Amino acid sequence: MQVFFSGIGGAGIGPLALLAHQAGYIVYGSDKQDSQYITYLKNHGITNIHTGDQNATYMPPDIDWFVYSSALPKENPNHAELAYVRDRGIKHSKRDEFLNHFLQERKIKMLAVAGTHGKTTTTAMFVWLCQQVGIPISYTVPAKLSFAEMSNYNPTAEYFIYECDEYDRNFLSFKPHLSLITGIDWDHPDVFPTREDYKQAFRDFITQSEAAIVWDADFDTLELKPNDNILAVDSHTDTTLTLAGDVNRKDAWLVIHAVSELTSKPASELIGHMNRFPGVSRRFEAIKGRLFTDYAHTPQKIEGALQLAHEVAGNNVVVVYEGLHNTRQHFIKTELTHLFDSAKKLYVVPSYLAREDESLQLLSPQDIINLTSKPENGVASSLDDALKQAIQQHLDTGDLVLCLTAGGGNSLDEWLRKVFN
Repeated sequence: MQVFFSGIGGAGIGPLALLAHQAGYIVYGSDKQDSQYITYLKNHGITNIHTGDQNATYMPPDIDWFVYSSALPKENPNHAELAYVRDRGIKHSKRDEFLNHFLQERKIKMLAVAGTHGKTTTTAMFVWLCQQVGIPISYTVPAKLSFAEMSNYNPTAEYFIYECDEYDRNFLSFKPHLSLITGIDWDHPDVFPTREDYKQAFRDFITQSEAAIVWDADFDTLELKPNDNILAVDSHTDTTLTLAGDVNRKDAWLVIHAVSELTSKPASELIGHMNRFPGVSRRFEAIKGRLFTDYAHTPQKIEGALQLAHEVAGNNVVVVYEGLHNTRQHFIKTELTHLFDSAKKLYVVPSYLAREDESLQLLSPQDIINLTSKPENGVASSLDDALKQAIQQHLDTGDLVLCLTAGGGNSLDEWLRKVFN
């Protein structure tokens, strides 16, 4: 089968394209811009990738399936690539339909990780622990891993580990064998206008999972009914679990319960393996010395990243903030008031824009600073030499610099890797 992946440089599409390549499919792809993910995919054998203007002139005529992200038809329903496949009657879908076909064709059971935040780290932890105890798995993880590739297809594996994203209700396309729910807050108001809409989507997802593991607090929040297929876990983690950061310890505890259910091994036998978890790229990842990048973009994840930073560096924590989506900055205006109170200094760069509500005012770095309780502590910044020098000065004086980054091409994360490596 020949499959074309549009937006192949994205964290959701790229690993799936690599999985298809590993499984023997002929893979093509395109993206608006080059990136570290594109380079990674090319280095792993996917060489037919077009970057730049997506005008469809490069698309082969004999592809069997065109896979695209949720963003493509929303940004441009008349996108040239979509028009190309529609005109030729080529099968086209979002990634969830293709993945369902892939799993059903190979009779693989999905082990899903869903939730408002912590999905990628928890997915990577799940992969790590299964590897440590010898469970054959296939998987995709939307981040680079130090201990494995972003994707792996094992033809002998019974299970496939996957991060199920709730955006655009994508996760409701699946019926997992087991689902881990990392936590429920409220996000993506463009898809879920009310908190109740958001909660109902997770209730539906849990209902269509054969089994689910949730936090006891979320069990209550979702008003779930006692069920033999739902395990509610106490959020108080075992004291022998020594990973840094409260959020990491909680994510790990959820995974330990999952692997214990799959293997019948007691949690006490699994904690030692989990304590050696090496981490995930862009999740409190050290770029250089005490310069860290983190994908935290919801208030809860930002609080978790700051807690971890303070655990490491005490009060000497400086924050560089790149909001993920202007729309989200409007949505979290109230939370921004005290979100960065603990930062020694706050630098704000322009938000990373995608899938935006064009009717909303574009909030500048200074606008965001003015929403905080300590605007005098903030510096409106750009990805330039002045910011580089400011970061270096903080590093030279022993501060920990935590960069909350959106990722992707032309992001703060990409800029950091270029100027500090």
